[in-house]
Amino acid sequence: MTTARPTTKAAAILIAAAVALSAAACSSPAPKASPSASADDLSGTITVFGAASLTATFTELAKQFESDHPDVTVQTSFAGSADLVTQLQNGAGADLFASADEKNMDKVADLLDTRVDFATNTLEIAVPPSNPAGVKTFADLAKPDVKTVVCAPVVPCGSATVTIEQATGIDITPVSEESAVTDVLGKVSSGEADAGLVYVTDIKGAKGSVKGIEFPESSKAVNTYPIATLKDSANAKVAAAFLKFVTGTKGKAVLSAAGFGAP
Repeated sequence: MTTARPTTKAAAILIAAAVALSAAACSSPAPKASPSASADDLSGTITVFGAASLTATFTELAKQFESDHPDVTVQTSFAGSADLVTQLQNGAGADLFASADEKNMDKVADLLDTRVDFATNTLEIAVPPSNPAGVKTFADLAKPDVKTVVCAPVVPCGSATVTIEQATGIDITPVSEESAVTDVLGKVSSGEADAGLVYVTDIKGAKGSVKGIEFPESSKAVNTYPIATLKDSANAKVAAAFLKFVTGTKGKAVLSAAGFGAP
């Protein structure tokens, strides 16, 4: 029996189909959709309570975090650590708390979720650029003719001052005790005081508005800074991500540039 040969039109269709199948087999598979970026995974607002000495660094960290996560807003509130503790104990809403010492963080331990030490800081003497009182040493701060400003003892920088006084036997009679280290710095930079005890990072951040004088006795009181997420956080996922950011590579770089030490 003779087999019928395909018509020219049918042959053309078969050839075209074969070419299409061959092309499909040789072509690369379509790329898979890339997973969502972290910016798409995080959204909403968090509130960060930070010690006054963290104002500049945490403002910068908040900006960087928002840049990495466009759908996130980081609201910051800065004050003396003791004042922030009082606010938290009275029900103030926050997602994270960064203290300038461990003692104040311990006071709200029952409110905390994850807690991590992330930096250290030490005291330095701040004087006006012209240093009118001629302050050179820690002992000079106790001289009656030197108007010295310090933090109140309940504030981390004030507690560190007391520790150094006790270790050295030198008692300072300040003209005022402030509730935040930024207030001490302000009185020195404005010329209201001859000297003040602030953190190394405050001197560096003052950018010439005050002069810093290092003193060896500062090693007697090194403050460790902890940061913690709060159990009642309204946005726990973003809060945890911010804590990880602060303690990660980018956070460490910002803190180091500001003069903070490693924990």
